[in-house]
Amino acid sequence: MTDRAVVVVRAGALTTVQDSGRPGYAHLGVPRSGALDAPSARLVNRLVGNPVDAAVLETTVDGCALRPRRAVTVAVGGAPCGVRVDGRPVAWGAPVRVPSGALLDIGRAARGVRTYAAFAGGIAVDPVLGSRSTDLLSGLGPPVLAAGTVLPLGGPGGPPSGAGGVVPWPGPPAELVLRIRTGPRADWFTPAALRALVSGGHRVSPASNRIGIRTEGPPLGRARKGELPSEGMVLGAVQVPPDGRPVVFLADHPTTGGYPVVAVVDGRDLPAAAQAVPGTPVRFVALS
Repeated sequence: MTDRAVVVVRAGALTTVQDSGRPGYAHLGVPRSGALDAPSARLVNRLVGNPVDAAVLETTVDGCALRPRRAVTVAVGGAPCGVRVDGRPVAWGAPVRVPSGALLDIGRAARGVRTYAAFAGGIAVDPVLGSRSTDLLSGLGPPVLAAGTVLPLGGPGGPPSGAGGVVPWPGPPAELVLRIRTGPRADWFTPAALRALVSGGHRVSPASNRIGIRTEGPPLGRARKGELPSEGMVLGAVQVPPDGRPVVFLADHPTTGGYPVVAVVDGRDLPAAAQAVPGTPVRFVALS
């Protein structure tokens, strides 16, 4: 058994392996998956000298703890949190050398939801359909991490970058602003509902997950009765279930659905959605 690996000591609430995902398989019913906050995943990879699409760990809210079997360079970013090596505080948002057998503890997010950890060489679990990402909806990719899981690492690539410099990290949003374009089923909603969508009053629901951001707030009234036959769904689709409260589809979204899509979010705004804590105000802004 190779010693180029890390062992999970504390798995946290939900820690998964993620890379840039597996686009191009929606016709087979396979979601894209991949890191929800893709810019953060790319940045921690650059900090340790990996290709930007190397597999990293994505934690949810309360972090995780791991023990490397050999010394490795690690960078932790995304949602700000405390990082410790054998109980000693070390830098967040910068490359850190973790000795063999030391305990790397990634703490609870101080702000935001998802923290990313990149290891020099990347996490080298077997790819499925070209990706190492865990897909919660289809079950493809490696299982959700559990205590005792051993994750193999690849060979180091380039030298770590960013040491000694200032790296800009966007903060988690105080208000989640989502730019939208009209969806294919906007005509299923009343004019009052379309005004309500962009007038504010929505919040991120605690029921949100990697599949989608659920919202609380004013329900959107229908102009048409009944339901649609299932049709294709895209990343960022704003689907409206029978309760009238919009759901913004994220990386593990279903590839088909029968509820009408009132709008589609500009993909540039989805990384911020990954870091929006429950209760964050949501403002939909119509693009011309």
